[in-house]
Amino acid sequence: MPGRDGLSVTRVLAGPDLVDPLRVIVITTFELDDYARAAIQNGACGFLLKRSGPGLLVEGVRAAVSGDMLISPQMTLRLFRHMGRQAVGSRRPGVLSGREWEIVRLVSQARTNAEIAQSLGITVGTVKTHLRSIQRKLDLRNRVAIAAWGWETSVKGA
Repeated sequence: MPGRDGLSVTRVLAGPDLVDPLRVIVITTFELDDYARAAIQNGACGFLLKRSGPGLLVEGVRAAVSGDMLISPQMTLRLFRHMGRQAVGSRRPGVLSGREWEIVRLVSQARTNAEIAQSLGITVGTVKTHLRSIQRKLDLRNRVAIAAWGWETSVKGA
């Protein structure tokens, strides 16, 4: 893109300061942790590697439309580790309800909203409400940050 890079365009279209951000999926050849983290911090709801194939692209679009996020499997664990390290110690785990802890645990296991709803016997809408509450209470930007926080605070294995 002449004069701009994908990260700056993502921030302009989906940035955290926007009132009505667009849903942006970054599709790139750059398998760089810093690039992926910057894309997510700039508001991307997906980060896919071009080599991932068309099936994952379709799933990324579906996730974006439904308000979820999809990260290339090659990048997910590395992002969780990094983002979780940043979150540990900077958030207050005591403010979560028991149900919210269950949601964090399942998100950390890469479960979809539908899978979480089925597992807990609640609706998908209720799962989304809990996710918004968790984000607000822990001051986390998105589902990936929730998963990273949960993963790093050992919620995953609980």
